[in-house]
Amino acid sequence: MRLNSVDEIRVRKWWVLANISVGTFMSTLDGSIANVALPTISQNLHVALHMVQWVVTAYLLTISAVLPLVGRLADMWGRGRLYNIGFLVFALGSAMCSLSPSIGALIAFRILQALGAALLMANSQALVVTTFPPEQRGRAFGITGSMVSLGMLTGPSIGGILIGYLGWQSIFWVNIPIGIAGFVLGLFLLPKHKGSGSAKDFDYAGSVLFIVGIVGLLYTISNGETWAWGSAKTVVGLILATVILIAFGFRERLARSPMIDFSLYRNWTLSTASLAAILTFVSLFSITTLMPFYLEDVLHASPQLTGLTMMANPLAMAVVAPLSGWMSDKIGPYILTTGGLLLNALGFVLLNLLSPSVAIWVVGFHLAIFGVGQGMFQSPNNSSIMAAAPRSKVGLVGGLNALIRNIGMVIGISLSVSAFSIRLHTITGKVFAGVPANLSTGVFMSALHTVFWIAAGICVAGAVSSGLRFGAPTKIVGKAL
Repeated sequence: MRLNSVDEIRVRKWWVLANISVGTFMSTLDGSIANVALPTISQNLHVALHMVQWVVTAYLLTISAVLPLVGRLADMWGRGRLYNIGFLVFALGSAMCSLSPSIGALIAFRILQALGAALLMANSQALVVTTFPPEQRGRAFGITGSMVSLGMLTGPSIGGILIGYLGWQSIFWVNIPIGIAGFVLGLFLLPKHKGSGSAKDFDYAGSVLFIVGIVGLLYTISNGETWAWGSAKTVVGLILATVILIAFGFRERLARSPMIDFSLYRNWTLSTASLAAILTFVSLFSITTLMPFYLEDVLHASPQLTGLTMMANPLAMAVVAPLSGWMSDKIGPYILTTGGLLLNALGFVLLNLLSPSVAIWVVGFHLAIFGVGQGMFQSPNNSSIMAAAPRSKVGLVGGLNALIRNIGMVIGISLSVSAFSIRLHTITGKVFAGVPANLSTGVFMSALHTVFWIAAGICVAGAVSSGLRFGAPTKIVGKAL
């Protein structure tokens, strides 16, 4: 039986979501796989770990630098087109990474791969907004949120198997068939309509200022603990980056077609939801950074058991995110987002009750609390942010939302390690860079508790920001496809 035009549209939007989910899963999977491969890459290419870390750092910095640019270009040239190009660029970057003969070549091709990932990340949320009606966006964002969790969940296990049997190059080869399949499907599924604007409207000067400023800021923050926060190198780096970003802000106020329209954040819902988002990622990445050390150094868990225990967080999120997205379509985002952050705050308080002799499954249960809390928060919050965006700028807002996530991750890692080291210095009188080995259990737990109390406070601040949007008018950006 042939579908009528209305039924075709209804069916097509779910196929579009499937294509978006493929890109979301691929880019998330690659990030978690790459982390697992670093020791093997270090051995095979004969480079030190501090150098091979740039395989991850260069990827993250590149995405952060170009996300707003990609969002602006998508609004000008068409979101579906750029999203589909992202599949090809990502697949090409992956192929070149697998063929890299040196660490320099690998880092360079990871930058190319990051450009493809940015094309996917910046446009996925905008495509959901323009494809689904307001009453179904929460459900759609819940599904994409599950893809993020599944990428995080399967990355370490798939990566370990591939590296063990086929070598580190295989973690990049696995992206190629996924990228090609996503591109081919996108040719038939994704919207073809053009954006508004032309190349002469693009803010080139602002783009240069933003890239230099944000890369300088995040690079300095990432190295602050290694260089020492009070060192001349760190202070000068922070000052220069701040000055450049202030100059970027002035430039955007004067530009005819600004790369980032700061007037968007006059929208109360958009500004409070964005602040809540960055605070939640800052807090949660203290778990990602420090919990493996607790599991292996204090509880003496094997790396395999540590990986399985850490999976409790993304597994719980993968289950909860679609449900919370569906519920937000029915009851709105406010209760879910604020409640999710308060649950995360409770989770950090409970982590402070863990002892050096607790059972591994208890730790997994505690980590699952964060998966539930993040699953409650993420999908409704994304839906709320994108619903508040003007239709002509949903690509830009989607890119900014992804940028917020990346900045929160960088700050969270740096803040947690710094707070840990400062507490160690207070207790022992010694200066440590990072998380040292062979600490006494009591000293380690005291420093770890300090980090978790700080993270709990950040979650509460995020919950307050989330709650402040209650009662604010929600701007509907127009009809979907």
